[in-house]
Amino acid sequence: MSWLISGLAVAVLAYGIWVFNRLVADRNLVAQGFADIDVQLKRRTDLVPRLVEVVRGYAAYERATLEAVVALRAQAQQAAAADAPKGTHAERLAAEARLGGALSRVLLLQESYPQLKADANFRDLSAKLVEIEDSLQYARRFYNGAVKQFATRLQSFPDLIVARLFAFRAPAFFETDDRGRVEVKL
Repeated sequence: MSWLISGLAVAVLAYGIWVFNRLVADRNLVAQGFADIDVQLKRRTDLVPRLVEVVRGYAAYERATLEAVVALRAQAQQAAAADAPKGTHAERLAAEARLGGALSRVLLLQESYPQLKADANFRDLSAKLVEIEDSLQYARRFYNGAVKQFATRLQSFPDLIVARLFAFRAPAFFETDDRGRVEVKL
């Protein structure tokens, strides 16, 4: 009888270890997905000052738009710095989504300023931004899929017991308003 109880205890412990390891693997997949997003966000952030300078030369009347982009870039950088020690991504992802929307408005300025649209530097920067946004979209889809899988495990029985015992928490999804996405025709 005692060997039966011992065997059952070992089986429960083995199952708990298996669930824990699966949750750790899912958490690491989410971290990998966010690292991919982080690379694209840094590339985009590095491109902003050059894009703003090119646009400023042609669209002097769009000062408010350009200042908003610069301010949103600063907010995104502050959110990234604050995010690093905490590991929570909600504030940073929200700041980055706002920056993406503002960049879309900057790219739309080419419709009002034909000289800007004709500028080779602007076309090059626009193409790079579109490439980064496409890469960001793929990274976001991977990250959100990993977050969904992790969150599902955290809410599924019996995994939720182990998750609560070890304080696993689901991170935020990276949501963006795709209506603000701009297709640039070069």
